[in-house]
Amino acid sequence: MKLLKLTVFTVALITLISCGKTGNTSLTGWTDRDKAAAGFSTPQKFKNQKTPAGMVLVEGGTFTMGHVQDDVIFDWNTTPVKQQVRSFYMDEAEVTNQEYIFYLEWTERVFPPHNENYKHIFSSTLPDTLVWRDRLGSNEFLTETYLRHPAYANYPVVGVSWVQATEYCKWRGDRVNEKILMDRGILKNLFVLDSLSIEGRDHFVTDTYLLNPRYMFDGDSSIFNKGLPEKRVRKRGEPRARRGQFSGRHVKTSDGIFLPKFRLPTESEWEFAAKSLSENRTYNELRGRKKYPWNGRYTRNKEKKYRGDQLANFKLGKGDYSGLAGWSNDGADITIQVRSYPPNAYGLYDMAGNVAEWVADVYRPIIDTEANDFNYYRGNVFSKPKINREGRVVIADYTTVDYDTLDNGRIIPADRPGNIIYVPITKRDAFMRNNYEKSYNVDYKDGDIASTREFEKDEEDLDVSPRMYNHPVIPKILGEGGMRRQIYDDKIRRTLVSDKTRVYKGGSWNDREYWLDPAQRRYLPQYSATSYIGFRCAMDRVGPMRVDKRSAYPKNKK
Repeated sequence: MKLLKLTVFTVALITLISCGKTGNTSLTGWTDRDKAAAGFSTPQKFKNQKTPAGMVLVEGGTFTMGHVQDDVIFDWNTTPVKQQVRSFYMDEAEVTNQEYIFYLEWTERVFPPHNENYKHIFSSTLPDTLVWRDRLGSNEFLTETYLRHPAYANYPVVGVSWVQATEYCKWRGDRVNEKILMDRGILKNLFVLDSLSIEGRDHFVTDTYLLNPRYMFDGDSSIFNKGLPEKRVRKRGEPRARRGQFSGRHVKTSDGIFLPKFRLPTESEWEFAAKSLSENRTYNELRGRKKYPWNGRYTRNKEKKYRGDQLANFKLGKGDYSGLAGWSNDGADITIQVRSYPPNAYGLYDMAGNVAEWVADVYRPIIDTEANDFNYYRGNVFSKPKINREGRVVIADYTTVDYDTLDNGRIIPADRPGNIIYVPITKRDAFMRNNYEKSYNVDYKDGDIASTREFEKDEEDLDVSPRMYNHPVIPKILGEGGMRRQIYDDKIRRTLVSDKTRVYKGGSWNDREYWLDPAQRRYLPQYSATSYIGFRCAMDRVGPMRVDKRSAYPKNKK
């Protein structure tokens, strides 16, 4: 019997070894070894997406988006709709002053303001610290200390517009992927090398690297160490790489090494994460309703040790932001350091109170579930890389930076140097497609020509573009030096709703209890900033929606 078991084990071992030598066979009969020898790519091992630092996984699912309680204001702004949300990652807390200052210091070093080409880049990233001012308030001290004083290091950053928050998310993705390459020894630490000045051209951009690493660092390959090992067979007579010369290959998207892009969460994602309905789940059914990110109908803690304490930082009443001295209800008069209150069921802190948060969506009074009930988002502008006459992708120039002027007068770079320049897709690109027809879809079915009485006409044939909302239009007039001069709109306007108006969610230190409901939604122009709006980042999850993914069923053997 022992001899039989040993024989079976030996045969199985030999079979496994032989399979390992030949590799997995594809549908064409080519093994992994055959593909590698011919220079083709082979399947990469990928277990699970790693959770980024400071983030938690929010498992997607279906939920009722909108207000499920009584609508006491009757503004019909949060009509309940059924939505499906994909799994995603989200920051467990808002971006803090400390984290944002790293972004400011990096920008100042790479794009120094004393350089004429870069003089407006650093200023475009600075938060508006004057949001603390009040015509009848003594808050000047906060304008000088809140952003940079170490006492407020772990407080949420405020005074940041939607435009600035979006740029931070892009920058963060590049820094994370840059650190991944540095940890793997593929990329040298740029900030400790004497050969680089780390100004303008010498910085890492993920999209540019994936397009062609030679587009960065003036094509200097010495900035890279040894790359990933190549699986192809070296040809006879082919010279080996010299010592110090880059060998191997660069990272590709198919390697699964880089993390997906950081971005602002969509409104449906933010509300889904804030409600954390999973803790009310019994098998595949929800039990009861949730008014807040925590369970219960009240804002005070029921635990014996913390009984009576508030579960969020918000305005308790007229002239009451914290309670009596010596018996503070929430421990804060303005904002408070992040993670000061218990997290919700997903492990997310301050999804109600402290600061409200920007989300990615363009605001509309009604969310049209008939248009899309899967991962809903309004704000898509489909684009493609710009191609020059030589057929190459255009990278934003370092010597001549183009700037744009926002409606509030702030000057921002149209494209940051080193980034790939994207342009809207054309009608030819969308020809005969059934999922979209054009690049600009922000006003789809709510502001575009299809939603007006001119729906049968072509928008290009109209003298004036259709407008559904009578929002302010700020004329931009060229002033001295070609910069745009701002003037106020002199016409009567009835709404702020426009294609540049963004949603922000959640209550803040400056709001009453009513706004702690995750379903509530408000809006401001995307260039605006306040003392009570911050933000946190999100990221898509690749692969299965759950960590304990289902494994493939075994093949039927005949």
